[in-house]
Amino acid sequence: MPLSSTRLGPDWPGQVKTPGSYDWERSAARWLRELVPARYASYPAFIRHPVLLARHAQIQIEHEIRVARTALQTARADLPRMGVREGVIEHTIKLYSAEIIQLQNLARSVRAVTRALAEHGR
Repeated sequence: MPLSSTRLGPDWPGQVKTPGSYDWERSAARWLRELVPARYASYPAFIRHPVLLARHAQIQIEHEIRVARTALQTARADLPRMGVREGVIEHTIKLYSAEIIQLQNLARSVRAVTRALAEHGR
């Protein structure tokens, strides 16, 4: 298989081999399966076509970002009513903020892998 013109940048996940290298698509699929609920990772179409798995992982991560943003935006209003102490609320807000950053980084990595899979599928 010829090497791809896909450029690896800082968003490329370390767990995924370089596009065009031996077994790289398998390493991409293995990494992507960790990002989606187990039942999706076992669907035959996703196993046969890693680009479909990548697409689903993108959607999954986008929804997780929305959930974390909602949790962050509502924490100050909702948590006191639930009896959560101020110190715990502050810690929770920091947790959600850090999680959003992590998820955004992960989303960029998934997009990079998706582009490479789509390019190799042509």
